[in-house]
Amino acid sequence: MFAATTTRRGAFKSTQALRSLSVWSAVPSGPPDPILGVTEAFKADKDPRKINLGVGAYRDGNGKPYVLSSVKKSEERILTSHPEKEYLPITGLGSFTQNAAKLAYGEDSAPLKAGAVAVTQSISGTGALRIGGAFLARHYPNAKSIYLPTPSWGNHTPIFRDSGLEVRQYRYFDKETVGLDFAGMVADLKAAPENAIVLLHACAHNPTGIDPTVEQWKELSDLIQEKKLFPFFDMAYQGFASGSTSRDAFALRHFVSQGHQVALAQSFAKNMGLYGERCGAFSLTTADAEEKARVDSQLKIVIRPMYSNPPMHGALIANGILSDPALYSEWEGEVKGMADRIISMREKLYTTLNDLNTPGEWGHIKSQIGMFSFTGLTKPQTQALAEKAHVYMTADGRISMAGLNGNNIDYFSESVSKAVKGEL
Repeated sequence: MFAATTTRRGAFKSTQALRSLSVWSAVPSGPPDPILGVTEAFKADKDPRKINLGVGAYRDGNGKPYVLSSVKKSEERILTSHPEKEYLPITGLGSFTQNAAKLAYGEDSAPLKAGAVAVTQSISGTGALRIGGAFLARHYPNAKSIYLPTPSWGNHTPIFRDSGLEVRQYRYFDKETVGLDFAGMVADLKAAPENAIVLLHACAHNPTGIDPTVEQWKELSDLIQEKKLFPFFDMAYQGFASGSTSRDAFALRHFVSQGHQVALAQSFAKNMGLYGERCGAFSLTTADAEEKARVDSQLKIVIRPMYSNPPMHGALIANGILSDPALYSEWEGEVKGMADRIISMREKLYTTLNDLNTPGEWGHIKSQIGMFSFTGLTKPQTQALAEKAHVYMTADGRISMAGLNGNNIDYFSESVSKAVKGEL
């Protein structure tokens, strides 16, 4: 009995020793996600006045998730037609990718008409960026670095680093004016080495909501061409920014019309509300159809070991809208409605902050565009808003305008005014 007990104790100690030598014992804890932290704090708050302005998804006038009517109709047609559940090709649903390219580049696009746009379906915009980063790291001549605006979407840096590119920065946001540091941007791009890749937000810059003007885009096109830099557009908000799909695609279409070869990441998460469907596209303009075929073959080589082929359902929904004139027209009206609601919240916030005699100049609230706004609030002010007013946003003062509505904007404005005045 004693011997058996000793044996069991020995086995127990041996097991403990093995556990202490786990293969993963040296794995460090990663830093918390800043957006997830905001959401968790919001959920834990029991105050009925609480507001979450960290979420990067559209909310309707009552603060609820919104499914577009055109999306519902397209999905109903899919269910009625009983599509098969077979694998899609490696580059996805062909009709969807062609329609996605047409939406982005425009029907009159010269590369599109020449059959010189290589395009693949992707796992939303994130997947498009990852495919693009991997392809450029392998095939773009002398690919070493990609320049990102400061600041940029938080996921850009890890995506491109994991793709094998060195991430560098160019100036973008001017804290003093809460606007675009165009002079700094131009200076940094002039100093970039030849053949460097430049990431450009096509519209509704995330996280600042600040875009170059039409004239500034034209100047940037000339500069990038002169410096022989390669433009990589991230277009996650086409139609969602201004309410016009054509206006929001101006920068991309202008660059292409000026002879640039470009890379493009598209997402249908925001403008169609297909967040969880993970529907996107990556494309490259090429010299001709023969070059396109070779690029297509290499895109397949990048994608195949990554995830083999993309999901079908979201692509079918998006393609149903893009390929049907009636649904497309309805969708354009809906995406304009979403954009207009956000624009109206900007107008209301600007007016109310001024009516409350809030210190500072708040014109940037109206001049910024898209879902997000850099308010100019300081970290202590955002902390006070969370702790005292139950208003949650990221520490840098970025808010999602979609989180504001007629039911909470007055309370939010009053709370911001008090925070700036030091009265919270």
